[in-house]
Order: sequence, then structure tokens, then C-alpha cells
Amino acid sequence: MKEIADAIRKVVNADVALEIPPDPKLGDFAFPCFSLSKTLKKSPQQIAAELAKKIEKPKSVERIEVNGPYLNFFLKKSALAEDVIKKIRAGNYGRKNQGKTVMVEFLSPNTNKPLHLGHLRNLFLGMAVSNTLEFLGNKVIRANLVNDRGVHICKSMLAYDKWGNGREPDKKPDHFVGDFYVLYSKNENDALKAEIQQMLVRWEKKDQHVRALWKKMNKWAIKGFKETYKALGVQFDKEYMESGIYGKGREIVLDGLKNGIFSKNEQGIIADLKKENLGEKVLLRSDGTSVYITQDIYLAMKKFSDYNLDRSIYVVGSEQDYHFKVLISVLHRLNFSHAAQVYHLSYGMVFLPEGKMKSREGKVVDADDIMAEISSLARKEVDKRYPKLSENEKLKRSKKIGYAALRFYLLRTDSSKSMMYHPEESLSFEGETGPYVQYTYTRISSILRKYKKAIPSDADYGLLSHELEKKLIVMLSEFPDVIETAGNKLRLHLIPHFLLSLSQAFNEYYHQCPIIREEESLRDARIVLIWCVREVLHAGLDILNIDAIERM
Repeated sequence: MKEIADAIRKVVNADVALEIPPDPKLGDFAFPCFSLSKTLKKSPQQIAAELAKKIEKPKSVERIEVNGPYLNFFLKKSALAEDVIKKIRAGNYGRKNQGKTVMVEFLSPNTNKPLHLGHLRNLFLGMAVSNTLEFLGNKVIRANLVNDRGVHICKSMLAYDKWGNGREPDKKPDHFVGDFYVLYSKNENDALKAEIQQMLVRWEKKDQHVRALWKKMNKWAIKGFKETYKALGVQFDKEYMESGIYGKGREIVLDGLKNGIFSKNEQGIIADLKKENLGEKVLLRSDGTSVYITQDIYLAMKKFSDYNLDRSIYVVGSEQDYHFKVLISVLHRLNFSHAAQVYHLSYGMVFLPEGKMKSREGKVVDADDIMAEISSLARKEVDKRYPKLSENEKLKRSKKIGYAALRFYLLRTDSSKSMMYHPEESLSFEGETGPYVQYTYTRISSILRKYKKAIPSDADYGLLSHELEKKLIVMLSEFPDVIETAGNKLRLHLIPHFLLSLSQAFNEYYHQCPIIREEESLRDARIVLIWCVREVLHAGLDILNIDAIERM
């Protein structure tokens, strides 16, 4: 696919988006010429005819045909099969050596409540971005900014101070802390609001009682977070604490005022971003105190100086779009040399059929609860399909299948869009789900066990002439491009969609083409082909942090 796109680019010097024709008779790939019509001032049909004469035919292409406004490419299937299979068998298929250093900051929990379903979308997206960039040969630093101070943190602290009676956690500690946040919200009034402000001032003045309470409750919350991280196989390379950078960035803003980059009014020091359609943004209050953007300016710069980064990616929900537009604009105004390498990967909200989650009302689906629920639902499927398994094995499989369902469902939707989460739908062994891809991997593993031999070191790939075999080979050839596009453009949903398409293509093939029962030469070629499908499925699932299961 890349070879074809490169050949077209040499002639037209433009972006090239290839399509897969709806009918195999129209070729393996097609280039629609409509997008070139305006620039070249010719009809798409005329452009297609001229391109067919000018393009240097790639080695993998058997012939090029013009079909109206389309340029259709027919691949040399046996040569392509041999090339793709050889690359997959060599290992590290699809990997690159981009050699950049990238920090991916994701999750950023508040220490006043446990993680919820929205955090899981963030967590899975951040991990998938990190894994994809690593797969492409980059050094990735997984970072987490823990929001451990401020008004919201004081709410759970004040509630515990008033009504906790010095109790120790009698449940998972972050849930214990979260109960007091909800308790405060249910009892909130003007007097309590005033006490919150007083507590925040006392925290900033390092009041001994408030600081001891803060340390104790933060310790509980973070201990609970780490239990959830462990269950999901998440590790961070660097954790920043908001309390550690609070108040930083003031000197940067003051220098900006001194150098005429910012101005001052009754609100404080402001950045006039009207030219960017972002209005005016306060960077430092009139009383000299910081706002979130103050410390974010400091941290954005610190990341690059600490790690010599080539890129800094923030995985943060779309409700913070304005904040990050302002941050990046301010960094440009300050002539920060890496401002163009700061990127906000915005993602939409996760809704439940019951409506929007509200932490302060206790109307949230906690991450731990949804993980337990999905494992429980998976357990019912395992019990139904494999009643004779040991209890321990049932538990292990239920978690692997349940977590796969959850991850895949939250990653398969374009991250820029909000989505509805349906637990039962995500677990289906048929359709567009993680368990369906896992089951495909398992099915191939089962066939390979029945083969009872080592995978042939060579085979006659010219025998792979069935249309569905050709389709599988073409799809396998696309895997490196899919991963590269997903990583470079941060369109992570492309990976689950590719895995689904490959799984569907394999299952169609499995039902139409015998493998073990075929004569030896064809059987061996087909065994190598499905082994390659299995390897690519494994690589894709690994990137998504989903277990490939030998037996389901």
C-alpha cells in the first residue's frame, strides 16, 4: 500500500489516500482522482488516464487499470504473499525506528475520590498511545500529574475532619476517601464553603493539623489508585504532584510582563489572545497568587528540559480544550522553542445509558466497580462455555476476557467523540468486541495445535490463490501502515478496527477453506498464512494491552 502511494506521490506531489474497492474484480487498491481535479483543472477521468501512463509501476503491482475517475491497482499475489510472510516470520513486523523521545501524560486523578469510568477511557488511551509510539521505535515516558491539592481536595478533608471520627479505611482506601467527598457535597452550605476556603488558606500556610490530615488522606487515595493500576497492568515512569509544582511559573509570567508579552489589569497579569479567538486569559491573579495555567506553563517547559523531549502529549478530556489552546498559545507568545511540539490529545466523554456521571452526587461508575462487573459478566460466559474448568482458571480467564472487553470497547470509538458504554454489548463473542478478536486468536491457536508439527519453514505460497487468501494477505500487508498512521496521527481507534477486520476476514476464510484436511502442500501454505494472521493479531492486542489467550 505504501509502495503504491509513494509511486503516485512522485507524479502528483499531493496527499494520497488509497481505498479498497468494494469488488475484488476492481483491484486490490484504488486511487480516486477527484481531489486532484481542482488543482490540475482537469476532469477526474482525464487525470486517471494520464496518471496510468506516468506512474512507475511498483514491484508488487501486476497491472494498473483506469476505471472512470479511479486508478485501480492489481497486486502480484504470490510475490506479495512471499514478501509479507517473510517479513512477519523475521519478527518485529511493522516496527519502525523513529528514534524520538516523547512524554505522554495521562490519567491525572484527583486525590479526593476513586477513579471512574471516564478515567478508564483516558488510561486505556494513554497506554495505547504510549505502546504504539514505542512500537514505532520511540522512547516513551509515561507520566501522570496527580492533582493532590486545592478546593476539591479540601472538601473530602473537611468532611473527614468533621465526621470521620479518626476512622481508618474499612474498604479500598480511595473509595473510603471518596465517600467523604460525597458526604461533603450532600451537606454543602455557605458556612461549609467558607470553612473550605479557610482550610485551603491554612494548607497554603502549612498549618500543622491541615497538612497532617492532607498527607494521611492523600496517602490513602494514592494507595487505592495503585491497586487499580496494578490490576490493569499500568506503570508510570514519572509522577508529578500538583503540590510540588504549585506556585511555580510566577517568574515566567512576571518576565513576560516585563518584556511586554503580557499586560496587567484589575484582574492581574493577562495574556491578550483575542487574535487567536481565545479572549483574555488571567495568568497570575492581582494578589499575586497562581492559577492552573501558571503552573502548567512551568511544567510544560520543565518536561522538555528534564527529558530533552521531541514531543509532549497531554491526554485530557475535551472539556479542557480551551485550557490547552491557551497553554500552547502562551508558550508560542513566550517564544518557547518547543511550543509546536506540545499537543493536546482531546477525547470525548463516556456516558452510561442512565445519563451523565456526577462525582459530587455519588452518581458515578467507579473504575473498580465496572472492572468487577465486567469480570462477573465474563465469568457467566466462561461458566457456560467451559463448565469443567477449575475455579482458579475460570477466574483468570474471566478477568482477561472482561478487561479485554472493557479496553476494546473504550478504544474502538474515535477518541475525539463522546460515547455510550454498554457492558453487556462489549462482552459479545460475536461482533465488534475485544472477546471476538481474542476468540479469533484462540481459534487459530487451536488449529495450530491440531497440526501437531512445527510451522513449516517454507511453503508454496503460489497455492494461496483463493480470493479470501488474497484478502488476508493484502490485509496483513497493511498492518505496518495502520500502526504508523495510528501513532503519527494519534488515531488509536484505527488499531481496534484493523483487528476486527482481520478477525472477520479470517473467520470467513475458516468457514470456507479447509486447512488441516487439505493435501500437504496447500495445507502447509495455509498453516503458515494463519500463523501470520495470529502473529499480527497478537501484536495488535499487545499494543492495546489486551491478553492474547491460547484457550478461552
